[in-house]
Amino acid sequence: MDPEAPTPAPSAPGVLAALGTPGGAPVPAALPAALAPLFADPALGPHPAASVLDTATGQEVYAAHADAPMTPASTVKIATAAAVLTALPPDHRFTTTVVAPAGSGALTLVGGGDPTLDKARLAALADDTARALRARSVASVQLAYDASLFSGSAVHPIGPNENLAPVVALMTDEGRLDGSDSGPASRTSDPAGDTARAFARLLRARGLTVADPAPGGGPADAKALAGTVSAPLPAIVERMLTNSDNDIAEALARHTALALHRPGSFEGVAEAVPAQLAKLQLPWNGSVFADGSGLDRTDRVTAGLLTRLLAKAGDPGRPELRPILTGLPVAGFTGTLGTRYGAGSAATGLVRAKTGTLAGAGVNTLAGTVVGADGRLLAFAFLSTGTPGADPAPAQRALDRLATRLLEH
Repeated sequence: MDPEAPTPAPSAPGVLAALGTPGGAPVPAALPAALAPLFADPALGPHPAASVLDTATGQEVYAAHADAPMTPASTVKIATAAAVLTALPPDHRFTTTVVAPAGSGALTLVGGGDPTLDKARLAALADDTARALRARSVASVQLAYDASLFSGSAVHPIGPNENLAPVVALMTDEGRLDGSDSGPASRTSDPAGDTARAFARLLRARGLTVADPAPGGGPADAKALAGTVSAPLPAIVERMLTNSDNDIAEALARHTALALHRPGSFEGVAEAVPAQLAKLQLPWNGSVFADGSGLDRTDRVTAGLLTRLLAKAGDPGRPELRPILTGLPVAGFTGTLGTRYGAGSAATGLVRAKTGTLAGAGVNTLAGTVVGADGRLLAFAFLSTGTPGADPAPAQRALDRLATRLLEH
């Protein structure tokens, strides 16, 4: 082992074990006094909100405007995760399918709303499709593509943006044009069409004659010819939270809407997410879920809702929600916290939290878990709006100091 390497982050089971110790001594009363001066940092804007919850007892041990609906930025992905994890079974996978009538070369590439489809899986799907067509002695095909699973506007209300491709049910590599797999990137304006055209090229490379693809649904008598499936839902949720992946978040929000028999659209999401959270008996009143990613400035949640969602995720009776905790970025190690904190910080490897930043709107948020000095698992949410200046770094440092202070109590 490299002696210069950082100490590995604690494993998720070690963090979650604190939940199994109900009762015990209360969190020290000194906690509010310790947090208050940090919470008053001008970098957090005029009216920040906070909630700190002892997950073992359900007691809110620190609160400031905890019931005030505020713009959550990407911390809303915690709510998106809770909604989809309770709306769909944990073994659910998203399928992209090629269908055709028996003995026919009329193929349709059907998008199943899989935001994780990549070039490698698309190539494997072409292999399986070509093999099936050869078995039918079909050498020439017509290709259509069907992205009708999602409905409504594909363009986010904020408009075309490097943080999110058009939200469609058929896309490859999240419509990224630079080969990246996370973070901002140039995006195609036509993810479904680009995916179909790439699939046509792959089929041609396998010896088939393929006309240029066109949008359209498959014939009524079409049957599945080949397919490719995503990783299970929990793994996709973890990836969404770790990397703050907006494309995954919007797709999962739409799948939540479809599972609740709402339209797979932004409007359907706005209805379905609060309806699903209501089933968890959480205080969602005043919340607005205009999207699944938190890019919409009209989203509203409370700090108290976020901490209660995190506590639910640690409830032994709700194992389906556990990916919310295991997917949180780890300070100094993974995802959007990988470059925050530092090797010398007491919080490195110990704070696990979902970040949120809307720099142009002065919104900076942080919500996650820490294990306090007495072994208690604390869920926290700190939300700030109207933060001064265009640079989010001062507000982020103020939020990080708050989370770090929780380790001492």
